[in-house]
Amino acid sequence: MANIAVIPARGGSKRIPRKNIKEFCDKPIIAYAIESAINSGCFSEVVVSTDDHEIAHIAKKYGASVPFIRPQEISDDFVGTNAVVSHCLDWFEEKDIVFDYVCCIYATAAFINKNIIQSGYQAICCEEYDYAATVTNYSAPIQKAMYIDDETSTLVMREKAASEARSQDLQPFYHDAGQIYWSTPEFFRKDARVFLNRVYPIVIPEYLAQDIDTPSDWIIAEALFQTLIKDSNL
Repeated sequence: MANIAVIPARGGSKRIPRKNIKEFCDKPIIAYAIESAINSGCFSEVVVSTDDHEIAHIAKKYGASVPFIRPQEISDDFVGTNAVVSHCLDWFEEKDIVFDYVCCIYATAAFINKNIIQSGYQAICCEEYDYAATVTNYSAPIQKAMYIDDETSTLVMREKAASEARSQDLQPFYHDAGQIYWSTPEFFRKDARVFLNRVYPIVIPEYLAQDIDTPSDWIIAEALFQTLIKDSNL
């Protein structure tokens, strides 16, 4: 089967300038996504979709293909991932190259590894699922969540019935880990609402699900990454 990994990596990033190629533990952060995709052995193409020539140069250095520079009209803050993936698929189809499965990998997924990618591929090949996506559990039971009442400024428990329950007896809940999404070209084109479909959960430990959006996130993630490398947990 012919599969493609698409790594969206635009040049503009406001909270962390040049985030997608910023040095993360001695390598541009995008290098981890590229290398994991290549090492997984799942793809005939590993493509970085970018509007930025410097990102393109670095992506090629680490083994990715950059067959086009992404148009500006699909490179701003408001363009969704599926539009970027669809543009990439259209570019290849114009050259009569089609793919069976697509995996979108985020450029800042430094904690990704080939096993996570392979797990998603095995699931999506079963054809029982529309997507396979990385998720992780909430660190505390969401049933015990509280909010502050606007009128009284007091805490109110969202689910009062859960107040006396032991945490380990409550249903675990999961959220998007923001690393990878496997699907077919058809689903990437028709439905951007991934988690409203039949999704296979690639459950990863909480420590691997690092959302790196601010400078402080970056510092914490680098420190954790170095510890995991030292302890051989990556």
